[in-house]
Amino acid sequence: MKMVPQPATVTLRLEDIAHENVWISAITYFSRLCGKISPILLTLLPMCDIIIMGDKVNNQLHELLDELRSYDTEREWFEFKENWFDQTQLGQYISALSNSAAIEGRKNAYFVWGIHNETHDVTGTNFNCNMDIKNEPLKHFLARQIYPDLNFSFEETNYESKKVVVLTIPAARTVPTSFDNERFIRIGSSKESLRKYPEKESYLFDVLRHGFPTIENTPSKYQDLTFEKLFIYYGAKGLKLHPDNFKKNLNLLTEDGKYNILAQLLSDNSQIPLRVAIFSGKTKADKMYSIREFGYQCILYTLDEVLRYGDVLNILQADEKDRIVERKDVPLFENDAFREAVINAFVHNKWVTENEPMITVFSDRVEILSRGILPPEQTLEGFFRGESVPVNKKLSEIFLQLHISEKTGRGVPKITSTYGKSAYEFHENSIVVKIPFNWINNMGDKVGNKTGDNSQLNNTQSKIFSEIRNNPNITKPQIAQLVGVGKTTVDNAIAVLKQKGYIKRSGSNKTGFWEILNAGEIEK
Repeated sequence: MKMVPQPATVTLRLEDIAHENVWISAITYFSRLCGKISPILLTLLPMCDIIIMGDKVNNQLHELLDELRSYDTEREWFEFKENWFDQTQLGQYISALSNSAAIEGRKNAYFVWGIHNETHDVTGTNFNCNMDIKNEPLKHFLARQIYPDLNFSFEETNYESKKVVVLTIPAARTVPTSFDNERFIRIGSSKESLRKYPEKESYLFDVLRHGFPTIENTPSKYQDLTFEKLFIYYGAKGLKLHPDNFKKNLNLLTEDGKYNILAQLLSDNSQIPLRVAIFSGKTKADKMYSIREFGYQCILYTLDEVLRYGDVLNILQADEKDRIVERKDVPLFENDAFREAVINAFVHNKWVTENEPMITVFSDRVEILSRGILPPEQTLEGFFRGESVPVNKKLSEIFLQLHISEKTGRGVPKITSTYGKSAYEFHENSIVVKIPFNWINNMGDKVGNKTGDNSQLNNTQSKIFSEIRNNPNITKPQIAQLVGVGKTTVDNAIAVLKQKGYIKRSGSNKTGFWEILNAGEIEK
C-alpha cells in the first residue's frame, strides 16, 4: 500500500515573528519538504520586515534622543517641549529650526515633545500630531504654509516608558525656509524673525549658495602668504613638496584661485595666536602666573612646540613611598592622553572662524579647549567609541601624511580609558578636555606657581628662573635683555640654578632647551 505524506504542521509563536532567522529557517524547512516556498509564509513575511524596521526606527530615535539630552542646554537646531502646542508658532519654529540647521551644517533639526527643556528629564507628552486644525489635518496645515516644500515628519515612540514625539525638520537647502511668507531663525534658544538679523540672513544665503564654510572653500584675508617653513617641515619628515603643484595637492586654493584658510594655517605666519596660560589656583579668577605664545607661525611648528612645552609642564615626582632600592618617578599627568587631546584639538578645531584652541593650566588640571562642536555626521556615542569624523578633512589628511596623527580613532578612547568620559565637557561652541594632575606629595593648591620655593635664590636668580620656566627655548642673550643684567650675571645665576638642581640643559647650546628639574615646595 502506497503511503501518502501527511501535511506538515509548524507552530510559530507571535513573538518569533520579529526574528528574521525564524522566518529563514521556516522557509528553508518548507522548501525542502514541499519543494517550494509556502504561499502563507510569503503572505506573512512582509509583517516580519515591518516589525524589524519598526524596531530599527525606534532604536535610531532613542539614540537620537540620548544624544540630544546629553547636551547641557538646547542648541539652535533642536527644541524640547512637554505638552506645548500652538499651530502658528509651531510653523514658525519649523522655519527657524530649518534655517538654523543649515547655518550649523546639520542635515536635520528636531522639535521634541515629552522632554523638559531645562532638566532634559523625560516627562512624556499628550501632544497629538494627528489632530485637526479647523477640520484640516495639522500636517497639511503646516505643509500648506511652508515654503519651499519641506519633507518634515512626526514620529511617536515609547522612550523610557513614556510617550515622546519627535518632529524631524530637514535643513534649508536652496533658499531659506519660510512659514506664512515670513522667515525665522534661532538666536540661542529663542525664535526670531530673520529680518531682524541681517548678518545672519546674509550668512545663511552664503551657506545656501556656496555650501557650509570650511577651511578649504573659505578664502583667507591674507593673500601674500609664503611657505618656506612648510617645505622645511616636510623635508625633515623625509617628504618632498613640489613647488609647482604643492598648492593643488594640499588644497590650498579656493575654486577661484585664492589662498584659503588652510593655506593661511600652513603658511609661515598663520596670523593666529595660540597661548598656554598658567593660573596659580583652580579658576581663572586666580592670579595668572605666566602666559606663553606659540602662534603666528605655521601651525605644524606651533603644535610641535606646544607638545614639547607639555613635556616641561609634566614634571616627574619622586615617589619615596615603600622605597626599597630605587625611587619611583611619577609624572604629573598621562603624557599620551595630553598629546592625543592637543592633536585632536588642532585637527578638529573650527579654524574657519580664525579662533584658536586654548590650553590652560590650573593648580589641579590642564584644560584643552577646541572651538566648535561635533560634526553633523558624528554622534556622541560614535565619538566615544573612537569613530573619527574629521571637522577639517584635508588638515586631517596632512597630519596623517606627516605621521602626526593616525586614523585609528584611538585618541578619544585613550583619554577616556585613563580619565573616563567625564574628562570631556561639551559646550555650545566648544569641546573641553580636562586632564587632572596626579600630585603624590600633597603639593598644595597653587600648582600654577611652578617656580616653587625660591627662598634659596636671590631676586635676580628668581627672575632668571622664571624666564627659563616660561620659555624653555630662551637664550642667554634674551635672558639678559629681559631681566636687564649683563652676560656674566646670567652665567652666574644659571650656574647656581644648575648647582641647586632647579634646571639642566638638554641638547646642544644651539638647538637644545632648558629642562625644569625641581619645582620645589609649592606655596600653600
